[in-house]
Amino acid sequence: MVRGLAARATTPLLPDDYLSLLNPLWSARELRGEIVAVKPETEDTATVVIRPGWGFSGDYRPGQYVGIGLRVDGKWHWRSYSLTSVPERGDENISITVKATPEGFLSAHLVNGVEPGTIIRLASPKGDFALPNPPPQSLLFITAGSGITPVMAMLRSLRARGQFPDIVHVHSAASQDAVIFHDELREIEQEQSGYRLHLQLTETDGKVDFDELDGIVADWRERSAWACGPGAMLDAVEKVWQDNDIDDALHMERFNIAATDKGGEGGTVTFAISDKTIEIDGATSILEAGEKQGIQMPFGCRMGICQTCVLPLEDGHVRDVRSGQEHGAGDRIQTCISTASGNCTIKV
Repeated sequence: MVRGLAARATTPLLPDDYLSLLNPLWSARELRGEIVAVKPETEDTATVVIRPGWGFSGDYRPGQYVGIGLRVDGKWHWRSYSLTSVPERGDENISITVKATPEGFLSAHLVNGVEPGTIIRLASPKGDFALPNPPPQSLLFITAGSGITPVMAMLRSLRARGQFPDIVHVHSAASQDAVIFHDELREIEQEQSGYRLHLQLTETDGKVDFDELDGIVADWRERSAWACGPGAMLDAVEKVWQDNDIDDALHMERFNIAATDKGGEGGTVTFAISDKTIEIDGATSILEAGEKQGIQMPFGCRMGICQTCVLPLEDGHVRDVRSGQEHGAGDRIQTCISTASGNCTIKV
């Protein structure tokens, strides 16, 4: 509200024209942050510490994610990352822990290329994969690779609150050197009698067989389960819980969109209000297409979960890259998971 009043009071000049002179983190139209540190965790993973600017609320829940916008070579790149910091702890900084991947331009830049002092854009924390307060009395965490990041926020928050439920944590990584937060996990295991870590090193031990979960944690059916990691692992976990008719006790967070082979054919996307067009293939989302044209597109999770990116389709057809479902003129579409199915027009 304050930012909105400031914007109206200074029209036609933008409030940012004045505010940025005083502090680059002050903005009347967007949330901003400053990267204050990048701390290596493993060879390809780092924790990025961010000082949020004016208007950012620290009242998020452990397990939620935050949107990050970073300008690289003159273009804004956007992605959502799980928060690994503890909310409401009196520290104004937040943190994300990022794993660099070959296909992840922004993740690689955050891990290896970003400098402290860089100003970024932020989106408010969101997500339903969030541990309640107070927590369930018995928990089962199932994670693999960077899927540990939202669960790490949960573990840290439980310690900070002095809450110590009975926790079994099944975590998979290729090798011990690849285990993100390895030393901290072992420290929690030593300090808290109610926390047990089952570390599965897949290069030597193979992958966890969830059909044989009784051998790891006998009472897993009675625990509130929270799983995050690669899609194949989550599919296996989901099937086991469904087969045992306890899937209502399973909470999952999927980082990647599993696109089907029913993707759109591609076509020309017209952005009606911005008066811009772009030709895209059937693998490029409407959201990505708009950003390539410099259009400020609404977004949140970028995974088809939060509904922040929903916009009206004025003309033509688009296709959901996950399910293959086609949408036509008049439908409201999720731009982050929709691609052109022929020529189409979006009202933005």
